[in-house]
Amino acid sequence: MDSALSSPNTRTPIDAGRPLPDTGSPPGSGAHPDTHAIYLSGTDQTLVKLLVAGPFGVGKTTLIRALSETPPLHTEEVMTQSGAFVDDLAGVREKTTTTVAMDFGRLTLPGDLVLYLFGTPGQKRFRPLWHDIACGALGALVLADTRRLADSFEVMDIIEEAGLRYAVAVNTFPDAPQYNVGMLRDALDLHAETPLVLCDARDRGQSVDALIALVGHVLAHTPQETP
Repeated sequence: MDSALSSPNTRTPIDAGRPLPDTGSPPGSGAHPDTHAIYLSGTDQTLVKLLVAGPFGVGKTTLIRALSETPPLHTEEVMTQSGAFVDDLAGVREKTTTTVAMDFGRLTLPGDLVLYLFGTPGQKRFRPLWHDIACGALGALVLADTRRLADSFEVMDIIEEAGLRYAVAVNTFPDAPQYNVGMLRDALDLHAETPLVLCDARDRGQSVDALIALVGHVLAHTPQETP
């Protein structure tokens, strides 16, 4: 994508107004359940590139899977014993796969605002790749886990260094300690205007609310084009 925010003239990529073709995928094959309900709009659309960032094992892939209106792209691989020496599994012992490149999904909000979601790897060794994925992004949703909040600091530092606006979504894992928003804001040392929400990354509605908080924050600080 050449720019993070654009309003192309009447984007009609594939047979506007017609449903996507039947993929023939049987139930349970991994195809997104809403695939056959997706229509490509023939109206002007505003395209926004956003990052979904956070430390290793925080739920980025899960959130994009829950949000995407098209079958999401994932680059997950099975974790190996060798990786145990470089990936800290504290708090995520049940994790068996990891993202090795990126996740990608798409979500259309009311008003023909189309969000392109790029999930970034959480491990330090993928930092050079992170910068490539972040190019052209307008903002980032940072996922955090109360079992290891300190792991989020490095991610927020990278995003701030890149000059990106961001919001924080605390993923409410069932076995994670629960704190009120005020305590979490203090623990994460967030700026007063940085949105902080609680969400279950598996829940589409809660994940959409987290993205809306981010988009509102980003657009409120984006210079508007004059007619």
